[in-house]
Amino acid sequence: MLLDNQHIYAFLLLLPVVSFLYASVGHGGASGYLALMALFSFAPETMKPTALLLNLFVAGISFYYYYRGGFFNKKLFISFAITSIPLAFLGGTIEIDASIYKKILAILLVFAILKMLNVFGKENETTKEVKLWQGLLVGGIIGFFSGLIGIGGGIILTPIILLLHWGKMKEAAAVSALFIWVNSASGLIGQFSSGVTLEKESFILVAVALIGGVLGGYLGSKKINNTALRYILAFVLVIACFKLVLT
Repeated sequence: MLLDNQHIYAFLLLLPVVSFLYASVGHGGASGYLALMALFSFAPETMKPTALLLNLFVAGISFYYYYRGGFFNKKLFISFAITSIPLAFLGGTIEIDASIYKKILAILLVFAILKMLNVFGKENETTKEVKLWQGLLVGGIIGFFSGLIGIGGGIILTPIILLLHWGKMKEAAAVSALFIWVNSASGLIGQFSSGVTLEKESFILVAVALIGGVLGGYLGSKKINNTALRYILAFVLVIACFKLVLT
């Protein structure tokens, strides 16, 4: 069972902290949830669908607040979503060896660590429009790995938007939040089509994660400074990376 873990109470205490931090920057938090589940030795077959389910709720809440704040760029989102949605579904139908899965997840967690350390935190005063072929290529690649690993892809998309000056910080957060939602839904449907099922206990985790997600989405779309918490989460993600690589 999903909650049959000797350290489940510690996990449930950390879960809303992770959802709070990710939602505050427009993310669903799948990379953080996967890192936590890896640290607490959850079964690999339960990690992907659970992380995507949590993403749906937390990213949805985050998008709601950023959209209300007027930060959503519809055209920018569509350029990525056209290819990401079908390829996230495709990735979700593919099962990979647990050891390979852990190594790929560890690599992708590096993006989460860098984001939490604000390596990609500087926005440019001027932005430029993304070319259609660029959006299709970036969206497709991220979408496929999103479905394959069980993340929404925002932790990769946001740094790309900022590095290539396709949008400002809160605009990137708004686009990434909806990008995460559609990819998570598509990837989860792909997993269901291949016979993967969700445990009922997953919805208990959803309720716990929403506590942090609602608060993080609200404060992040307004004004928030949580530098210390970001460094703590980055430290947790680093530990998870090492655990994934070494096991």
